[in-house]
Amino acid sequence: MDVNIVLVPALVVLGGALLTSLRVLFEYERGVIFRLGKLTRAKGPGLIFLVPYGIERMRKMDLRIVALDIAPQDTITKDNVSVRVNAVVYFRVADPTKAVIEIEDYYFATSQLAQTTLRSVIGQSELDELLAERERINEVVREIIDEGTDRWGIEVTGVEIKDIDLPQEMKRAMAKQAEAERERRAKVIAAEGEYQASTKLVLAAQVIEQFPVALQLRFLQTVVEIAAENNSTTVFPIPIELFRPFIERGQGASDAEATTKALKFAAESMIEALPEGGDRKAIESAARRMIGMAEDAKVKEGVPRGGQGQEEKK
Repeated sequence: MDVNIVLVPALVVLGGALLTSLRVLFEYERGVIFRLGKLTRAKGPGLIFLVPYGIERMRKMDLRIVALDIAPQDTITKDNVSVRVNAVVYFRVADPTKAVIEIEDYYFATSQLAQTTLRSVIGQSELDELLAERERINEVVREIIDEGTDRWGIEVTGVEIKDIDLPQEMKRAMAKQAEAERERRAKVIAAEGEYQASTKLVLAAQVIEQFPVALQLRFLQTVVEIAAENNSTTVFPIPIELFRPFIERGQGASDAEATTKALKFAAESMIEALPEGGDRKAIESAARRMIGMAEDAKVKEGVPRGGQGQEEKK
């Protein structure tokens, strides 16, 4: 009986000590072991055993990547522009023993270091660099934070600037700048188009110079295109080159008579070339007026209406 009285409590105490000294750590966890307050080593993952009755104590550390959101920071760029920038920092515990011994709260310390580093880097950069070279600035901030947290056993894997908030005045100025840049590009493109079109027109003019009849064909084609529209009034200038072939036909006659013959012949040709359309009457009326003007010019020269000259009268 005396043996059972001693053995049973001993087994209970031993079993309780055994159960309380066993720990299970996940794959992403490590346990920093202290024996009577002195660091021994980091254990895990899996099942680990601790010396019971408080002789060994464990501090559990998570090795997964932590996303730290940096609060918006009001700062001034190198070119004296006030901006508000916020970012996110990705870091992980690389050395659990250093993260426990070297720093009291590595999470808070990393957050403060990230804020001061972000303000410092933004203050050394101009606004255009901040907007156009964001990836470079992210890498610079990451390197500085990683160098500062390396002695704490913290590894910074990435830094991303999420948002850059500009004053309204600066936004309006940038909008005007962008609009002016777009207008400049549009004018350059339009000028380039005009230049290319002018080169083609030079080639066309050279062809027309060699073959003057091409100008008359182009004129008649334009008349057809205008007559196809439902226009009530059509004002169409007639180039003087159009009458050159007709004037050359009347070289034997006087200048006034040759000109009137050319006008009359051109008007009759226009009437014959008119297409069927709503504008035929208007153009035909204009052509007949040209014929009337030619007849009046003959009368002034002394030639009666009907086409007979002064010599026939005599």
